[in-house]
This record gives sequence, C-alpha cells and structure tokens, in this order.
Amino acid sequence: MRQRDEATGWPVTLRSGDLTLRPIVLRDAPAWVGLRRRNAAWIGPWESTPPGRQTAEPSVAGFVAYALDQRRLANAGLAMPFAIMFGGEFVGQLSVASVTRGAVQSASLGYWIDEGHAGRGIVPTAVALVVDHCFSAVGLHRLEINVRPENTASLRVVEKLGFREEGLKRGFLYVDGAFRDHVSFALLHEDVAPGGLLSRWLAHQSRQG
Repeated sequence: MRQRDEATGWPVTLRSGDLTLRPIVLRDAPAWVGLRRRNAAWIGPWESTPPGRQTAEPSVAGFVAYALDQRRLANAGLAMPFAIMFGGEFVGQLSVASVTRGAVQSASLGYWIDEGHAGRGIVPTAVALVVDHCFSAVGLHRLEINVRPENTASLRVVEKLGFREEGLKRGFLYVDGAFRDHVSFALLHEDVAPGGLLSRWLAHQSRQG
C-alpha cells in the first residue's frame, strides 16, 4: 500500500453534474486550438511566457508538443493537466503544477475557460473538485493560486471558494510583455476538512440559487 505522500492520484476523472474533468489527450488538439484562437483576446492578457517571447499562435503541432510535455510531468508526479468538459464539450483547462513533495506537500493551480462559458460557476466547481482530489487521493497539504490584481474574473473565483490572500508577489511572472505582480491565495487541507470544498461550494450555490 502506498504511503499518503507517495500517492499520485493520476490519471483520474472527476465529475460534478454536467462538469467532467479528465486528463488532456492528444485528440483534444482540434478543440483546444479552436478555443484558443477564438479566445485570444480573452486569455492573452493573462498568459505567461518566457521573457521576450509572445504567446505563440495556437496550432495542432504546438498543442501536441505541450500535451506530451504535460504527460511527461504527470507521469513523474509533478503535474495534473485536466481538460474541462461541460455537457460533453471541451470548454477550458485546469492545471495542477509545481507539485512538491517532502516536507512541503504543495502545488499551484491555474485555469482558463472559454469566454462564452465564463460566469456560470464552471471554474469554481472545477477548482473545488481538484482541491478535494489533491487533499485526499494525492495527499497534498497546501494549494496556491496566483492572480494578477487586474484579473477580476479570476479574483472572483478565489473569493467564492474562500482561498485566503497571503500577499503580493512582485514581478512574479512574465505576462503580456513584462514581469507582472501577482496576489497569492492559498488553501490548506485543514481549511476545508472534514467535508471538503466541493460540498461547501455547492451548498453556497444552492443558497444563492
């Protein structure tokens, strides 16, 4: 039996209602490329790149290279690249990155979604599903989301889910032509135990509904 800190929890498929999170696969290329092209203006301002490099034009070849790299990282237990499926349609992506073991047991989360599906509770539900999975099957203790202060849509996600603001990271990532400040938010396992984040979020939605 694996020890808790050795569990990878991958590959996995997670579901809640019409929402499914599953591993990204090579056959996602046409849907991924189409979404990225249609949402260039929506996603571009928040997309990190190496310094001096612009975001590449979405292409099948580019996606394949990216997906294979993510598969390598996932197989090494360092990442979990999820496709966000809603009603059977590919609508975005949620990635668990920088998985660190040992005494740290942490990771960071990043996400994007088709503009036409934004504001419908899909991303908060997806994040809640992944948080619960990471705190249970994967055995992590801390999850972090870093958001540019100007990114109001992403700020609403962390606010809705109760992530705690931990401070400003100056010049944290190269985004949109410069090193940009980000605000760091985090959740610990004990912040959502014992019931988990998804149940809390769905109860909140029900009260708002």
